[in-house]
Amino acid sequence: MLRVVLVHPQIPPNTGNIARTCAATGTPLHLIEPLGFRIDDRHLKRAGIDYWPHVKVTVHPNLEQFAQVAKGRWVCFDTNGTHHLRQYAYQPGDWLLFGCESDGLPPDLTRQHPTVYIPMAQTAVRSLNLSVSVAIALYEARRQLGLDAGK
Repeated sequence: MLRVVLVHPQIPPNTGNIARTCAATGTPLHLIEPLGFRIDDRHLKRAGIDYWPHVKVTVHPNLEQFAQVAKGRWVCFDTNGTHHLRQYAYQPGDWLLFGCESDGLPPDLTRQHPTVYIPMAQTAVRSLNLSVSVAIALYEARRQLGLDAGK
């Protein structure tokens, strides 16, 4: 089973949209504190609409505590990643890690784990919106693993 991990997310609507994507795909969502919002934030709830009961959300107080339970391969998504999104071979137990909107992932994570980038044709664009990046990455990993069942 794939899992989505947001490390120090800052913007409630992004996290709400990601929760909605996780609900649609049956993917667990892990949030690593500190968060840039309260988990009961109305903007967070609004972006997730009424799908919150359909997503398993786990909040971890820090990366160290997360590491104690997150066994398996961590795949870091970073604009400076070394592996192309579609050329990377995802595995069923992967943890897909995404950093906060302003700073990305901590450098020690990207040095220790495989890093993947989402290609962009326009070099003047630094990055995509976090919720868009998660959706692109999650659906590519699901496609590779044959998890596209549904309508």
